[in-house]
Amino acid sequence: MAELGQIAKYIRSKSAGPYWVTIDIFCEDGESFERIARSPALASREIAELFGVSENMIRQFQLPSIHVLKISFPRPHVQGSPEDTDSHAGQYFVPLLSVEID
Repeated sequence: MAELGQIAKYIRSKSAGPYWVTIDIFCEDGESFERIARSPALASREIAELFGVSENMIRQFQLPSIHVLKISFPRPHVQGSPEDTDSHAGQYFVPLLSVEID
């Protein structure tokens, strides 16, 4: 087992509009991509728990040709609202760094 932050080449999060966040997980090669793409630790249910959103609102997109897994989910607060603490959604990826991957 290893932490996602050790397996992925690069992980970033960004705003996907005023209502959504997208996290991109870039892998060095197909083997690393397959490892994270099939990991139960990154299943929609686990992502929903980690970020406190409904499981049925998690969207995952696998892009094997470029070794990228994209995960999108609703923002907890509308972008730019007084409750929004990360308008660019640049720090949402941080909890994923320590997720254990088989």
